[in-house]
Amino acid sequence: MSPRWKPDPDVRRGRSVVYNLHAHLVFTPKYRRGALDDAMLTRCGEIMREVCADFGAELREFNGETDHVHLLVHYPPKVALSRLVGSLKGVSARRLRQEFTGRVNRARVHGHFWSPSYFVGSCGGAPLSIVREYIENQKRPGPGAPGIERRST
Repeated sequence: MSPRWKPDPDVRRGRSVVYNLHAHLVFTPKYRRGALDDAMLTRCGEIMREVCADFGAELREFNGETDHVHLLVHYPPKVALSRLVGSLKGVSARRLRQEFTGRVNRARVHGHFWSPSYFVGSCGGAPLSIVREYIENQKRPGPGAPGIERRST
């Protein structure tokens, strides 16, 4: 390694690759209904962190509002973003439906929690600090928001 090169924690290494890939993802619940509250966002972030880890990716930032979530994902080049998105949405929808049965009523969203569409943007142009600050400043509902009962599994 060159002595002029300073180690950067964002630059990751594989066997034959050095990379620094970040994606800004936005998911919305079906029909953009205000389905998310603080407890659901907290649990959703935990679930999505686990899914990212299974793909060798890292969820750097997560936050949202009642009608959408933002993710900042640091991922390896071997990961197809469409597959990662499919797993993030599928696993989180299944677990949120199991744990928040009263809030996520299948009839209300016609069997689907997330909208089939999503936004993904490469974060190469904007400084990550700006994207991270944007995600941190989402208007997250407070813990005292109207009642959601979490079913223990």
